[in-house]
Amino acid sequence: MNEWVMDAGEQDFESLVLERSKHVPVVVDFWAPWCGPCRTLGPLLERLAEEYAGAFVLARVNVDENPQLATALRVQSIPMVLGFRDGTVVSEFVGALPESAVREFLQRVLPGAADLLAEEAEQLLAAGKLGDAEELCRAALEQDARCGRALVALATILAARGEDATALTLLDRVDPGPARPSADRLAAELRIRGAGAGDEATLRATLAAAPGDLETRFQLARALAAQARYTDALQEYLEILRRNRQFEDGAARKAMLDIFDLLGAGNETVEHYRAELAKVLFS
Repeated sequence: MNEWVMDAGEQDFESLVLERSKHVPVVVDFWAPWCGPCRTLGPLLERLAEEYAGAFVLARVNVDENPQLATALRVQSIPMVLGFRDGTVVSEFVGALPESAVREFLQRVLPGAADLLAEEAEQLLAAGKLGDAEELCRAALEQDARCGRALVALATILAARGEDATALTLLDRVDPGPARPSADRLAAELRIRGAGAGDEATLRATLAAAPGDLETRFQLARALAAQARYTDALQEYLEILRRNRQFEDGAARKAMLDIFDLLGAGNETVEHYRAELAKVLFS
């Protein structure tokens, strides 16, 4: 093996593959010593890893030694190869493919010209150089109109300028993949921000006089969410659903999902209110 080839297993898969793929693409080869085609494909992948000289890292996983990992990743036949970028599988294949096909697979896994421009734009954006970042984003989208990272970065720039509608249009173009979670979070933030008009004191006074006024309760929830008071907003949305699950074609449920997207999976508030939402919807 060379410096760009490593063995990975259940104990270190997250660090060696998922985390590392956020910095460099990682190709994972699931194999076993008894597998004939694996003995053909494995050396080819190692040779290509050496040829590409660090453009990707090859991680070899022995399925006999790591059965739980193989099961978790739904490896049903070997050799099976997964290409990870930004912690997500972007391409895969099964079987000992010819070298030409493996090279095509690598082209899908490795970042193209648009991705490299988008990566540079992200760095400029983080440094506060919005004008330069926007120029690179637009150059990336000329190379690839579906480049997710460029779309999200450009939408972020436009949102900072208050051009929320245009930003949301860009985010709608992001395909499923590594950039989609970031697109969902930003889109949720923009929708919440854009829907938060209304004076809280006035809305609460109106609601105190008429607790069944779901439209006022909905506007109050929106105002609370726009102030980043997400727990309070979720409680109001949940109360609307308890009283009328069909209110404005499920608007309260959709608003709760936006907050879930914004806060992210694993957040305690999200987990609590997701469970409460399920109780209301399926009781």
